[in-house]
Amino acid sequence: MNPAPLGVFDSGIGGLTVARALFERLPHESVIYFGDTARVPYGPKSPETVRRYSAEILAYLVQRGVKALVVACNTITAQALDYLRGRSPVPLVGVIEPGARAAAQATETGRIGVIGTAGTIASRAYERAIKAIRPDATVHARACPLLVPLVEEGWFDHAATELIAHEYLDPLHDVGVDVLVLGCTPGCWAPPCASSIAQRRRREPWSGRSSSAASARPVLRIPRIASSFRTTSRTSGRSGRGSSGRS
Repeated sequence: MNPAPLGVFDSGIGGLTVARALFERLPHESVIYFGDTARVPYGPKSPETVRRYSAEILAYLVQRGVKALVVACNTITAQALDYLRGRSPVPLVGVIEPGARAAAQATETGRIGVIGTAGTIASRAYERAIKAIRPDATVHARACPLLVPLVEEGWFDHAATELIAHEYLDPLHDVGVDVLVLGCTPGCWAPPCASSIAQRRRREPWSGRSSSAASARPVLRIPRIASSFRTTSRTSGRSGRGSSGRS
């Protein structure tokens, strides 16, 4: 058994859904969470900046002694996952492949919607991942840059958030998607909001698939650490919201 903690990091608070999913599946493990709230959002930033920021966070968490890492940020996964894997001394997983797999398995029509930051959508990472699993799927992706700051402010039920959500989600209803991949922080609020919009438009609610929650599953299958998970009670998990990749 390896008593070292798991590490989870994101550009903000959205990755807490991953930490929660890990606690549900691995209740005896400790988790260190790093949310870079001082530099959020990452979506509009250049790929070079995203790689630099995420490498700083990686170095910090490795220094804290984590035994594996989950990149709980779609933008980092899309633009820097291979870069980070080449520099990480511990196993590292992202969120796009698990979210894509969950969506490909859930869709009945093959029409899948994806919402995310500008950087995630521009990378077309979800489209490639979904089509690798289900080649006949049609992927409709929408960048939602205005939603991240609203959610980070805690405006989950604010009228302004719902108004902007309509602008982003209505076109996905118009093309008939039956599964919506929540590829960014809006995963915190999108399922009830999307269902509300669907009801008002008299359509069946979407089946929402959170890439963040789905990413907890691959951690269970990492060969190098699967046998090291705790089977007895853990000490309290540690978490922190950092301003940078340095302590």
